[in-house]
Amino acid sequence: MKLLKKSYCARRISPADGEFFFGYYDLQPFCGDLHLTHRVSFADRLQKRGDTAEVGILDMNTAKYEKLDVTGAWNFQQGAMLQWNPLAPKDEVIYNSLSDGDYNATVLNIHTGKKRFLDRPVANVSPKGDYALSINFPRMYDFRPGYGYAEYGDPFYYHNHSAEDDVFLINLKSGKSRLIISLEEIWEFSHRHFGDKDQKMIINHLGFNTDGSRFVMQVRNFPEPGKRHDTAVITANRDGSDMFLLSDYGVQSHYYWIDKEHLIMYAGGRELACARGWGNNYIFTDKTWEGCPVADGFFYDDNHMSYSPDRKFLLTDTYPDEKMMQTLRIYSFEKNTCMDLGKFYSLPRSTTDIRCDLHPRWNQDGSRISFDSTHEGFRGVYLVDAEAIRDELFD
Repeated sequence: MKLLKKSYCARRISPADGEFFFGYYDLQPFCGDLHLTHRVSFADRLQKRGDTAEVGILDMNTAKYEKLDVTGAWNFQQGAMLQWNPLAPKDEVIYNSLSDGDYNATVLNIHTGKKRFLDRPVANVSPKGDYALSINFPRMYDFRPGYGYAEYGDPFYYHNHSAEDDVFLINLKSGKSRLIISLEEIWEFSHRHFGDKDQKMIINHLGFNTDGSRFVMQVRNFPEPGKRHDTAVITANRDGSDMFLLSDYGVQSHYYWIDKEHLIMYAGGRELACARGWGNNYIFTDKTWEGCPVADGFFYDDNHMSYSPDRKFLLTDTYPDEKMMQTLRIYSFEKNTCMDLGKFYSLPRSTTDIRCDLHPRWNQDGSRISFDSTHEGFRGVYLVDAEAIRDELFD
């Protein structure tokens, strides 16, 4: 595989008078010249009870910011799961919120200000916009504060794997939810790895495939002090049926669905015949143990990856190196070439979960890339012209 090192201009599209960030790499912030964002008043500590975040819109041409609402259901890694509603991508946004003494989600019309509510917070929305998945965000705060919510505690704190927790399916039309897979079911399905030792379990990440028929979930145990958690990757039908253990407990991390049957994931690849004995980006085939490494094993460090809309390019990043520099990258499947687009300084942090990952994201037609960064001394949202990059990779 060939590696190119270039430097492309990244333009800040958020004002310099606050801490702005969008959040996760698999959510859609773009709508024409508008870009969704969060704004917070601090970035030097974890969020705690009573802290709020603004959700709003940036004009990418002028860097003008418009506040839409305030929420108490947010964190530094994924924000409030702010995203455009797939059924009304020019009119409505979805974000998690706090009201009536509990967490829920709000669907807001940005033109009229009219709101409707979902009875649980969303962890992932189907590409078709008909359903969403929900998990226990207060439990997440105890596990990894950068991904959980701080206002209320976990009602199942003393349960290792409750039969009443944790994957809920939300009907986005009615706003109502129902439990489809419990932690107890997952424990019974996958606990063999832990032998006779009971474990406190959690679902850290989950996401629908490209047609919303199945979803993937990363199941993790609360680690003992000084030890790392283990992760199992399980897929299931939208209603929770037909669970499949795609990869047993071990080192597994970020993923992205390529189509309804294949996903790319940073993993050890232990079930795959092509496993190389270390972490790598692998392409997995759902409901099988078939797969292959990406880019000749080049992606040996964990990263946040996403496919371009035409599936010709892989956009990704790195964690900070010894000089606290993070690299923005794009890989061409056709040319088997990876291009470093730039390096960006990451401010030192007092705790891991307030770090600012680049979390790069494509717009709908693959012509723009946005990412979050602290290289100017504060959190900001930045834009790169992807068309020029794509043209150069094909020269």
